[in-house]
Amino acid sequence: MSAAKAARKAVANGSSPAAPEPRLYAHYREVARPALQEQFGFTNPHQIPHVVKVTLNVGVGEGSRDRKLLESVAGELAAISGQKAVITRARRSISNFRLREGMPVGAMVTLRRRRMWEFLDRFVSVAVPRIRDFRGLNTRSFDGRGNYTAGVREQIVFPEVDYDKVRSIHGMDVTVVTSTDRDDRAYALLSLLGFPFRGGVPLIVGGQGGAASSPHDGTPSS
Repeated sequence: MSAAKAARKAVANGSSPAAPEPRLYAHYREVARPALQEQFGFTNPHQIPHVVKVTLNVGVGEGSRDRKLLESVAGELAAISGQKAVITRARRSISNFRLREGMPVGAMVTLRRRRMWEFLDRFVSVAVPRIRDFRGLNTRSFDGRGNYTAGVREQIVFPEVDYDKVRSIHGMDVTVVTSTDRDDRAYALLSLLGFPFRGGVPLIVGGQGGAASSPHDGTPSS
C-alpha cells in the first residue's frame, strides 16, 4: 500500500498517520484485555470482548415543525462526537401524533475506531462526572445481548456544547455495542474501561488508586 493511500485510509477512519494512539484504547490493550482473558479464561484472543461501535441518538419530537431546533441538535451532536450527525426520519405514519412517514424525528451519530475511543474517554472522564446528583450508571441498562445504553438527561454535561447557543435542553441515549453476547462479560469490559457503575468503585484510567468493580458484584446475569 502506498504512503498516500495509507494516509487517505487513516483519514477516512478518523485518524491521521502521525496521531498518537487514543489513551483509552491503549488502556484497553494493555490493561483490560489481559484482565478479561484471565478473568474468563479465554484461550483464543478473538474471544476477548471489545467495543465495536458507539451510537449517540437524540429524539426531537418537534423536529418536523421546528427545523432550526433539529439543526441545533445535529450541530451539538457533531460538536460532541467530532462527526457529522445523520437526521433520523419516521419509518411509518402515526396519525395520533400527526406524524407522516419520512418526517425528521431526531439525529444520531455512529462512532467507530479512533473517534469511538476518544469519545468514550471524554464521556467517562469528563461528561459523566458533570451529571447532576450522579450516583453511578445503572447496571440494569444492558439489553441481554452484551450492549449497554446510558441515558443522559442534559446535553450540557458535554463541555463541547456552548450553553449560550443551546436552543433547548434535551437528553440523549449513548449506546455501546460490544463484540460479546453476554451481559456479564460486557459489564466486566466496561468496568475495566472506567465506567462508574452504581455500587462499584470505578477504575481510573491512567491513575494509580482506582480499581474496577468486580463483575460479580451487581453484574447483570448472562
